[in-house]
Amino acid sequence: MQDHSAESNLFAQRAIISLFFIGSLMLLLIGNLFYLQISSYNSYQTRSNENRIKVQPIQPNRGVIKDLNGKILAGNEPTFSLEIIPEQIANMDETLAEIGQIIEISDEQIKVFKRAIKYRRRFKGMPLKSKLTDKEVALFSVHQHKFSGVSIEARLARHYPYGEYFTHGVGYVGKINKKDLQRLDDTGQLKNYAATRSIGKIGIERYYESQLHGITGSQEVEVNHRSRVLRQLSVTPPVTGTDLHLAIDVDLQIKAKEIMGDNMGAIIAMDPRDGALLTFYSNPTYDPNLFVNGISQKEYSKIIGSKDKPMLNRVTQGQYPPASTIKPQLGLLALDKGLITVDTTIWDPGYWRIPNIEVQRRFRDWKPQGHGHVNLLMSIKQSCDIFYYDLAYRLGIDNISEFGSKFGFGDYTGVDVFEESTAIMPSRAWKKARFKESWYKGDTISIGIGQGYWTATPVQLAMSTAALVNRGQIVEPRLVTGITKNGVYQATATKHRNPVVLNNDKHWDVILDAMYQTVNASDGTARTAFKDAVYSSAGKTGTAQLFGLDEDEEYNVEDVAERYRDNAMYVGFAPYESPSIVIVVALENAGGGGSHAAPIARKILDLYFGLGLAGKRDLTNTTLPPVDAN
Repeated sequence: MQDHSAESNLFAQRAIISLFFIGSLMLLLIGNLFYLQISSYNSYQTRSNENRIKVQPIQPNRGVIKDLNGKILAGNEPTFSLEIIPEQIANMDETLAEIGQIIEISDEQIKVFKRAIKYRRRFKGMPLKSKLTDKEVALFSVHQHKFSGVSIEARLARHYPYGEYFTHGVGYVGKINKKDLQRLDDTGQLKNYAATRSIGKIGIERYYESQLHGITGSQEVEVNHRSRVLRQLSVTPPVTGTDLHLAIDVDLQIKAKEIMGDNMGAIIAMDPRDGALLTFYSNPTYDPNLFVNGISQKEYSKIIGSKDKPMLNRVTQGQYPPASTIKPQLGLLALDKGLITVDTTIWDPGYWRIPNIEVQRRFRDWKPQGHGHVNLLMSIKQSCDIFYYDLAYRLGIDNISEFGSKFGFGDYTGVDVFEESTAIMPSRAWKKARFKESWYKGDTISIGIGQGYWTATPVQLAMSTAALVNRGQIVEPRLVTGITKNGVYQATATKHRNPVVLNNDKHWDVILDAMYQTVNASDGTARTAFKDAVYSSAGKTGTAQLFGLDEDEEYNVEDVAERYRDNAMYVGFAPYESPSIVIVVALENAGGGGSHAAPIARKILDLYFGLGLAGKRDLTNTTLPPVDAN
């Protein structure tokens, strides 16, 4: 028989247990709901907003670079690029193949893109192809709905309207690479480049990168589950980079390239009053626009593999024997040391021997029959080698090295590009460190005519010549002479070094007069080049022999391979009475300085005075320079 009472009690017990279990679950659910909606409301709201609201960096406009007249040398132009956000692409190879069926994508562009995304955050857009044509923009826009994470973006890209004319001075920007990222991270600037894809690589673009770049802005945007922007919530605008102003004139720079022709070398002109560089040209050169959006391997191989080394900045990195261009400094040193006077005369039979030694090697003059009786004035205007063999022997390398260093030889000039060589101001210590050898008397003789171990860059020659003009006051060369920030123009400061101090200041006049005679006297080595000039000038020619000749061997240019032919050098300044320009011309394997380098300097100076540039630079001006009307 059934026990109804027992069954009822059992059912009641089970019902109570079930209700207790259900009640417990309800309490747990309510408690969790309370935790989510009330206790942790702020935390989960923030996390929700992070999924819904994105903070996007905004790239600042890069500052522009202008010449003396306000013409833009480096500016920004609007371009369209095809960009991909890697983390939103399920199959990258398949996506790239589909894009390639719509617009042309080269294998190299794909290779560069894949390499680039390894070093960038995957949630950021990376350009696959830059500088899209209008047709390419239209074609992809029709199919864009098929590609999640791929878009066409309008950006400002760097543009150099004068191309290869200003490459080595202005420089160029290129895509940020792993090395750049590491440098930015080390200097704490990485965050400021969150929206930037290019960075200064050489020249002014690199030296003034932090000023040109500006400050990155940001915007808060609301996005959907596909990360598509729905609306903008707030914005912090970026700060545009600083504009830079140069003293270089476009027409003068174009003339420099024109008259250099196929010659390799450099032309540099400098205002001795404040160090402003008026011309800064290295030849051969190349188009910096090739690097802005990523240069092709073919183009890069062509540039880097050229035997003419177009990437070498010959103005600041070209190490040339200064040849006779440094005879004024050596004559000045000998005067100041009291080894000679303006009336001291030596006999030049066409050769010179080191006194009191058994080995009687002849050091020859450039003029086989010699110059006869030679004093200091004649030694400079006619560039007599014998006079300086004798001077170098009597001065000794210690005095020469110390004095040359005061003029800036063997050291950085401070010019505002990173690509600079110190060249060589030889000394006993230098030779011992370099060759593990002692210094010999014979080593000093060639130093006397600016050859042997002595090398100099054209920018060093410009600074040292300016020091002569300024009677010992040394100003550092600089490309940038002013900046415009937030619409306010400010001239940059002139940088001075410790001056060269003489025992007798009248010696400056003696040397400068000798350089004037070099250009204006009937027997001066630069007389022909500057005949009938409408302005007064002074200078010094130089011819650097690149290989040694035997004692009785004659130099015949037709028998010498081109790369071993003499370098032609010239340094000068004008107007003589109140100099506003110092010019240096260095031509590789071109021949004599008086016949090849001096005529080029003449053409530059003719244009300089013809354009009225001598009076155009007001060194007291602090107002905004003119804006290019074009």
